[in-house]
Amino acid sequence: MTVVGASLSGLYAARELRAQGFDGRLVIVGEEPHRPYDRPPLSKDFLTGRAGEDRLALTDAEETAGLDAEWLLGVRARGLDARGRTVLLDDGRAVSTDGVVVATGASARHLPGDGLAGVHTLRTLDDARALRAELTRGPRRVVVIGGGFIGAETASSCAALGHTVTVVEAAPLPLVPQLGTEMAAVCATLHRREGAELVTGASVAALRGTGVVTAVTLSDGRSLPADVVIVGIGATPSTAWLAGSALVLNDGVVCDDGCVTSLPQVVAAGDVARVGGTRAEHWTSATEQPRVAVTNLLAGRTVEYARTLPYFWSDQYGARLQFAGRRREGDTVRIVEGETADGVPADDGFLARYERDGRTTAVLSVDRPRAFMRARRELARETERTWPTDGPARPAGDRDRTAGDRVRPAVL
Repeated sequence: MTVVGASLSGLYAARELRAQGFDGRLVIVGEEPHRPYDRPPLSKDFLTGRAGEDRLALTDAEETAGLDAEWLLGVRARGLDARGRTVLLDDGRAVSTDGVVVATGASARHLPGDGLAGVHTLRTLDDARALRAELTRGPRRVVVIGGGFIGAETASSCAALGHTVTVVEAAPLPLVPQLGTEMAAVCATLHRREGAELVTGASVAALRGTGVVTAVTLSDGRSLPADVVIVGIGATPSTAWLAGSALVLNDGVVCDDGCVTSLPQVVAAGDVARVGGTRAEHWTSATEQPRVAVTNLLAGRTVEYARTLPYFWSDQYGARLQFAGRRREGDTVRIVEGETADGVPADDGFLARYERDGRTTAVLSVDRPRAFMRARRELARETERTWPTDGPARPAGDRDRTAGDRVRPAVL
């Protein structure tokens, strides 16, 4: 078996292959030279210096030995043959295999001109190393482009380090797609409360500087002085290497609800996978989808479905935000514990429920972890109870594996 992607979902897939009884040859391909590491701390404790690289490791020597896998790190996959039986690498090697787990994740989006010194993205360990080194050189004027979770967390860390921070968000409020207007307005106050300037409703026209960034020009003509610019405008699923394969690509690798692609010997999981019509860039999906994906890969057909309740969290300016569920436009929001005053969360936070047709669809908390966990469990039980039992359709062109396609150890 071959796992393409050596980050969180790739590691979990490798663990599942062994846990579910696969004892053949296991190859793990990773574009980065690093063993699997935890990404959430990159924008928080690692960036501020409260955690070193040793705290990021997701595996230790004992587990690595137990997986009995061949790690091909620092090498990029450049292709998958039409039958999904060979993974081509950019160093010229070809990995022949009986099954593939696509776990290549996503890569940070870039802006024109972000090749200037002082302009950073924050997606990988190397990104975080470079940004942390720059932030330790003394006070900086930091402009964060994008008010999503990565942007907000990075802005929070920069403010904690004593830098002057401006957050630029093109939408009228940050986090509206995730939280809705009412709760996004409450969370936006966290920036202002902690001294960061929040500029909304303005896009970036250009990054200015000769060799080194000096300013960010906005679409309304304003110019923001900048020593450091952090681009946090989302990520693109890493699927370019699959162009020309038989897989269906549409903002990710298209899968059924069991993480199975249009080829039954190929499954996908994590940020790169569009499962049942949805692609979720969250830690929970990356850790829960691999179990279902591997179960179906070894079975040769979809026998189990990924029923993950969407969940994410974010640490911003000393506050812990937690969200679970599926919010839709038109849902009403009701604060059921705690309160907000003039749009500012109370010191002890709050818990809010999103509701539609008399049912809770999602829950959000700020600094109310125990109440949130109770509400999340209730929501998960309700979601499980109402989940369709007839099962989803397979992608077009899919088929069950025949007896002649049984899983065998991968051979290089």
